[in-house]
Amino acid sequence: MSGAAPVAALAARIAAAHAALQVGPPLPIARCLRPADAALPPLAAAALAAARSLGYVEDDAAVVARAWQARHARRGHASLDADLEVWPDDPADHGLAPWPRADAFAPCPQALGLYAVLPDAAWVARMAQAGVPTLQLRCKSDDAAHVRAEVRAAVRAVAGTPARLFVNDHWACAIDEGAYGVHLGQEDLASADLGAIRAAGLRLGLSTHGYAEILRAERCAPSYLALGAVYPTTLKAMPTAPQGPARLAAYARLLRGRPLVAIGGIDEARLPAVLASGVGAVAVVRAIVGAADPEAAAHRLLRAVAAVTQPPRSETL
Repeated sequence: MSGAAPVAALAARIAAAHAALQVGPPLPIARCLRPADAALPPLAAAALAAARSLGYVEDDAAVVARAWQARHARRGHASLDADLEVWPDDPADHGLAPWPRADAFAPCPQALGLYAVLPDAAWVARMAQAGVPTLQLRCKSDDAAHVRAEVRAAVRAVAGTPARLFVNDHWACAIDEGAYGVHLGQEDLASADLGAIRAAGLRLGLSTHGYAEILRAERCAPSYLALGAVYPTTLKAMPTAPQGPARLAAYARLLRGRPLVAIGGIDEARLPAVLASGVGAVAVVRAIVGAADPEAAAHRLLRAVAAVTQPPRSETL
């Protein structure tokens, strides 16, 4: 098969079969075909155009196209019709190493449960006492002494509780003060000393916002991946549009077996759709810190998350 018309027809069929993954208004297929795509195999070109039409950013659309072509080749160029109906979510087709990996960072439970992202050590102390199992200190300050004091206080606040404390960004302080783990954004990968974090035995969580960032983060073999933003959020600027629960579920299928955290605009009403995706943890910010009664809100969220993600008794990492 060759030529723009057959590729456009294939692209239209792919986009129609996977309309649940649409973000934003659909782009006409004709606008999603580029002259450079002619150098690609027809299925890859069609998948690339379909992903663009569905609203994937260019880097993510390219990942989808490569995976679609890899699966088709792996299957010995089996039925094209069957290939069009199933979104590519086999790790091998995306070049992902089998999990668990021998070179991975220190492990954490697959079901991290409710994950509260908090602005200071006082909030960490409150939520540790409320029974929230996973906490992140997100201290946004340029004052190094203040940051160190907050990290130290947060580590002390969770001592003697079952809570796991991740420190956002400030990896050196997290190592020095003995936190459970560190959470980094994609922009931090070039500057953070991942070797030092690994050598200290801390867990590493990495943010991702789509397929390209997932593949980049996976090369670091982190303890968990954060997937978002699932819904609109005003807390920070995002490199991609809100992903929605259908895309979240596709990422979870691709990353099955790995600890995954859904994040971005999640509240109590949205929990069922998020938990149905298969992730083992749900991160919340305003659902707790913006609540009239934060402890009561945390308890409601805990019950909702635990009903789906309760880990086995033996999982105590």
